[in-house]
Amino acid sequence: MLRQFRILFNAVKAHLQQVERRAGASGAQVWALHVIQACPGIGVSELAQAMDIRQPTASIFVKALVGQGLVDARRDGPDRRTVQLHVLPRGLALLRRVPGPYQGVLPEALAALDARTLNSLEKPLGQLIQRLGADPRQGDVPLADR
Repeated sequence: MLRQFRILFNAVKAHLQQVERRAGASGAQVWALHVIQACPGIGVSELAQAMDIRQPTASIFVKALVGQGLVDARRDGPDRRTVQLHVLPRGLALLRRVPGPYQGVLPEALAALDARTLNSLEKPLGQLIQRLGADPRQGDVPLADR
């Protein structure tokens, strides 16, 4: 069983390292960039929801992407208090260089499993997390942002 966890964690780690080498950005930032590209005009709150992260974490990603010239944040919608995000040409070029899946190999692999298998994993993984004494709030932080 320990060997299986090593294989799992090392596969995730290898993918993230490959993404970071090619992109020059964290895997989580690349995922955010992909979501913005797929949903032009998306707001920070919607980005957070799409990535299943907290809004302050999404704001950090957006600030970094804007700072790198990959994303434009505009206040041109009906509600000037909210920001609409758009990928810039430099961001599109970055996405073309990066190996998929953009959201990471683990979320993609989990999404490919049937509901019965996923449900059978949930309880024992919860027990393992409890035994580790892990902070459940860490579930809000993408693996690529560690």
